[in-house]
Amino acid sequence: MDFVNTTIERSTVQLSKADFESDQMVKWCAGCGAHAILAAVERVFPKIGYRKENFCMVSGIGCSSRFPYYVNTYGIHGIHGRAAAISTGVKIANPRLSVWMATGDGDSLAIGGNHFIHVIRRNVDINILLFNNQIYGLTKGQYSPTTPMGKVTKTSPQGTIEHPFNVGELVMGAQGTFYARVPDNNITMMTEAMFEAAKHDGTSIIEIMQNCIIFADKAHNDVIGKEHKDENMLIVKNGQPMTWGKNNEMGLVLRNTMLEVAEIGKNDVTADDILIHDAYNPDPGIHLMLAKLAPPHFPMVFGVIRSAMFPTYDDMVEEQIKYAKETSTIKNVDDLLNSGDVWDIK
Repeated sequence: MDFVNTTIERSTVQLSKADFESDQMVKWCAGCGAHAILAAVERVFPKIGYRKENFCMVSGIGCSSRFPYYVNTYGIHGIHGRAAAISTGVKIANPRLSVWMATGDGDSLAIGGNHFIHVIRRNVDINILLFNNQIYGLTKGQYSPTTPMGKVTKTSPQGTIEHPFNVGELVMGAQGTFYARVPDNNITMMTEAMFEAAKHDGTSIIEIMQNCIIFADKAHNDVIGKEHKDENMLIVKNGQPMTWGKNNEMGLVLRNTMLEVAEIGKNDVTADDILIHDAYNPDPGIHLMLAKLAPPHFPMVFGVIRSAMFPTYDDMVEEQIKYAKETSTIKNVDDLLNSGDVWDIK
């Protein structure tokens, strides 16, 4: 799949990682997964190939929201939960910008939840990096909308009793066209997902399973940790069978509209029975099922899970403006002031 967006000017010179490195001191805690996310962004922006001046970073409030300071591009550090609204305004005002939004599970799924679901529903052409560390890190350890039930935090001393959001399920429910899930300990996978997001015309959500070393250390270790990833991580790629395990001996099969785990070579299951991943399928049914899988009975799915093409809000706004210019009888301010009901005052 090639780049769809031809309105963003491409660079005439080959840019490098150094071109996007900021001179600002990075103030995240040592060991924070955000450092790896920043490294992935600095790697992928030159690969995308747009002019440096055509990138714009937007953020809200939270540890993730320091991002605009740390990437040498234009950027806006917004207010809590409003990054999606700001990003929408930036993209509509200047379609020639590649807009990237850095946000957290608290910033976008709690106070910013309404803006988050509606930017997805509208399918505005922006790329959202959602840092999911399952905790409020900047404000020192309160539980967030993705904190697992039973987790003891500063605001749930006896364990939280709230059902957490599944980000992928939320994206699909809001009619999302692009959703990927990646771990923060795999820069290559993050870079690949970001590149695919840049190619996608519409709202791209990349959920990054991020480690907060201070308040939720190893929150994702049961899935992405070295000792668990072989059995609990299914990395999907479009057009390839969905297998995992040390020797790719496990696979997903579809039986009676339900996904099931099967071991290849046992119970008459062959490699031909394994489900092939189709990220570009416009129907979100299988994508939703993949987004919801989790241990202990299933692996968690990583990679680009959904990348479907639908009309974008910003393109349709541009079409409306063009049509209005071509068909309106109002060509200047005088026409506007003398339009509608007009009276002569004597």
